[in-house]
Amino acid sequence: MNTLEAVRLALQSLWANKLRSVLTLLGVVIAVATIIAVVTFVNGINGFVAGKIFNLGADVFILSKAPNVITNIDEWEANQKRKDFTYEDFLTLQEACTQCKNVGASAYMSNVRVKYGEQNSDDSMARGWSSGMTAIYDLELRSGRALNDTDVTLGSNVAVIGADIADKLMGGVDPLDKEIRVNGQVYRVIGVGKPRGKALGQSMDNWVVVPITSWFKQFGSQHIALKIWGKGYGVGSPMEAAMDQVRVLTRSLRHDQPGLPDSFVIETNQSFLSLWSNLSGTFFLVAIVLAAVSLVVGGVVIMNIMLVSVTERTREIGIRKALGARASDVRQQFLIESSMLALVGGALGILFGIAVAKTVTAMIGMPSEVKLWTVLVGLMLALVVGIFFGVYPAQKAARLEPIAALRFEL
Repeated sequence: MNTLEAVRLALQSLWANKLRSVLTLLGVVIAVATIIAVVTFVNGINGFVAGKIFNLGADVFILSKAPNVITNIDEWEANQKRKDFTYEDFLTLQEACTQCKNVGASAYMSNVRVKYGEQNSDDSMARGWSSGMTAIYDLELRSGRALNDTDVTLGSNVAVIGADIADKLMGGVDPLDKEIRVNGQVYRVIGVGKPRGKALGQSMDNWVVVPITSWFKQFGSQHIALKIWGKGYGVGSPMEAAMDQVRVLTRSLRHDQPGLPDSFVIETNQSFLSLWSNLSGTFFLVAIVLAAVSLVVGGVVIMNIMLVSVTERTREIGIRKALGARASDVRQQFLIESSMLALVGGALGILFGIAVAKTVTAMIGMPSEVKLWTVLVGLMLALVVGIFFGVYPAQKAARLEPIAALRFEL
């Protein structure tokens, strides 16, 4: 019996028992769909995080008193005891860092109230920036201008706004030179940022940037996590030289004793990406373990169904052997049937997983990206499960004696 003939007979057998085949497929469908959906989300979020969230550039670093992400309470309590960075620290580093192309400072407050006329938003983010932050953050403007040194020096009440505020609060009106209120304080709009879309369902365009001196006048400097940003003259050695100089200057500013650890952290784009990679890797591993359990369950179901099929077709096997079919032909027939069953389940699982991922993306904006290798891996896993769990039933069918099989009655 050639392979094509075996495939045709396998498909006929599966089609003849449609309901049983569908129920058998569920385990494999769920397992493969889980793998495809998780990998699709991880791929999409990894690309999104690298491209839109941690897009600092390879020559940018951030100086702060504590890491952006803290994983245990003891570390959090220890970091809270550290001194905050001050605006004077920023000015000192800005003047003293000769290895830095640019030095900036930023602070932020979430859930502020932005109002224009009768329209308002209660969940916007207010950012206080020095003039250098526009270049460091690589902020692109749709219209108007960015903050400059004069705005910061004078503490002017001017603001650059995100696209959401311009479009939703000030829709139909040219935002430039219009006045908005940020927690009651009046600011004149001088620029509008280009839209950046959503991250995990949250808008990245619902913000207001004001001079950091104006920000401190309005919100104060107590209990505010000021961050100092640095930009080197290039990647590699220039970047390392800038970070080393900032580390030495900062230890001196904070009076860190020789031999003791830094009372601050310096983080780069790679630091954030490595952290995210570890988190996403853990999430991916947990999902794969759950999917593996589903695959095993699906494989056991396939094996049970194939054993039932062997029992139901014992006389058929006896007739084939009596007509000259070899044990290898029978074994091949049942292995192909179990493989086809698993492959069909794998294909349905891939389609279902992609559909789930894209539906979630459409509903809440969670990034997803389908890659060819994930589809191939899904099909390969299904095929391996089908072959592995089909070996025993196929062997049992191949070992049947023709005479005993012909005498068999259900």
